[in-house]
Amino acid sequence: MSTISTTVSASAEDYVQRVYSEVVRRDPLEQEFHQAVKEILECLVPVLSRHPQYEANAVLERLVEPERTISFRVPWIDESGKVQVNRGYRVQFNSAIGPYKGGIRFHPSVYSGIIKFLGFEQIFKNSLTGLPIGGGKGGSDFDPKGKTDREVMAFTQSFMTELYRHIGPDTDIPAGDIGVGAREIGYMFGQYKRIRGGHEGGVLTGKGLLYGGSLARKEATGYGLVYFVQEMLAAEGHDFEGQTVVVSGSGNVSIYAIEKLQQLGAVVVACSDSGGYIYDPQGINLDTVKRLKEQERARISEYVNEHPHAQYSEGSTGIWTIPCQIALPCATQNELDEDAARKLVANGVMAVGEGANMPSTLPAINYFLQQGTLFAPAKAANAGGVAVSGLEMSQNGMRLSWSFEEVDERLRQIMKNIYRSSVRAAEEYALPGNLVAGANIAGFLKVADSMLAQGVV
Repeated sequence: MSTISTTVSASAEDYVQRVYSEVVRRDPLEQEFHQAVKEILECLVPVLSRHPQYEANAVLERLVEPERTISFRVPWIDESGKVQVNRGYRVQFNSAIGPYKGGIRFHPSVYSGIIKFLGFEQIFKNSLTGLPIGGGKGGSDFDPKGKTDREVMAFTQSFMTELYRHIGPDTDIPAGDIGVGAREIGYMFGQYKRIRGGHEGGVLTGKGLLYGGSLARKEATGYGLVYFVQEMLAAEGHDFEGQTVVVSGSGNVSIYAIEKLQQLGAVVVACSDSGGYIYDPQGINLDTVKRLKEQERARISEYVNEHPHAQYSEGSTGIWTIPCQIALPCATQNELDEDAARKLVANGVMAVGEGANMPSTLPAINYFLQQGTLFAPAKAANAGGVAVSGLEMSQNGMRLSWSFEEVDERLRQIMKNIYRSSVRAAEEYALPGNLVAGANIAGFLKVADSMLAQGVV
């Protein structure tokens, strides 16, 4: 067992190991899914020791098996007139506390294991928000980079022509993720509306403001991450003022985490993309990054053309060698390994907050916990995006639009509540200060008790 969990009951540990071994046996190639399952199950050992009814009712066996897995062919025609074929996926993992909710990812790395890991994490993340939403995820191995708007539209319309059969405002509500922004959501919503013959505003979130989107949605994941880390720092008598921060990535999460950090007085000195990272000791110029990434869809390397005092280095992992007090991995899964964790600790990092989904490997997490580094796990710290997606659903249902300030305040309170519930759960099960275990336990209990109440389904 890893240092994330505490040995309490041999029976509970045996149960966890049996369930995990069966997951690996059934799907031996889905390593990301194995990793997500292993982290969560190990944290649940003290809970299972205290509450044998979960084992008696096979809650874990049901929890690790999606309620429904959908895969489909996505044919489309590119600009040259050639037919292209991609794979599409939707995993509807658990609906015990509400309709399936989770983003759609378009990236060449997407396969069943990625979608299942993301959907499994989404169960607990959504539970932590306090909103009535279950866990799901979807995507395709389609790569929107380098594609024209017409090609992206052709692909997304074909994707939605199959997906529409499986989603709805009270069934499954997708949103965006890597490779799926306002453009892709708009095309998918238009195609759904065309097929269904009506404006079902609550079927997708992350929509444009002109047709049912929510203010503060694009900022939500980045802002929410910062709000969570702010609570974690405050509990130890710290804040962001004057702190040196490294933020990986330069997508939606990273950009708006940087924006909120700068508003709170932090000095963000580095960010990255898949090609490499920039280091600006004077502090990142966010206007430049926004223009390069949100408008021009350019590489982050072009930043140094306008800011010659900054440095660009190829390869994204080197970003973790930059000395900082706070590190926020916001790019992709498993970007921060144990070696990077050791370098961060050696250079004086005091807090790490996960903005991406599962960006730290299990050995890296264990090392941070062993060293006493404040650590904010993804399923708690990056829940701001799905939280505001839930608020978008509420606004759609009521035919209302809340102000930016109202949505932002609701987001701030949700992140505070997630932090507090994670702390309470960790303390209740003799794991004080371990927010990884606390978040996993708090998210699990609500879902597991709902599953028990609803019978064997």
